[in-house]
Amino acid sequence: MSKKPKPVPRFTVITLGVSDMHASIAFYEALGFARKMRATGEAVAFFDTGGTVIALFPWDQLAGDATLPDQPRPKTFRGSTLAWNCSSVEEVDTVLDFAISCGASLLKPAHRTDYGGYSGYFGDPDNHPWEVVVAPGIEVGDDRRVHLPD
Repeated sequence: MSKKPKPVPRFTVITLGVSDMHASIAFYEALGFARKMRATGEAVAFFDTGGTVIALFPWDQLAGDATLPDQPRPKTFRGSTLAWNCSSVEEVDTVLDFAISCGASLLKPAHRTDYGGYSGYFGDPDNHPWEVVVAPGIEVGDDRRVHLPD
């Protein structure tokens, strides 16, 4: 009996369920993420993040695709966050201010963390939480990818 090789682990796309495709597309474009595959119109939207992709999909359709109920809509923490890693404290402040100017809500002002970093949170139009952070030992390259120590 031959043993099948293990699949190569990879994280490629995070899909966010959104209430208003038009508003969410405009928000992510305003943040500066490059939209790809525009031929999909507002059925689904894909944004290049440098190493992965953010996809936006109507909330109810995404729930249906995952065979989960789309109601009631949670207004509480959903158990996940997105992160925008930065190279400096100043960049964290700049990104938070910029996100707010694009229509984000401030969830938590930037502050020094107990692990020696600096972070704050904003919410996108559907309140998906984004941490904006500079963390010791985590480098952000010019290629927009995060480089972690071994």
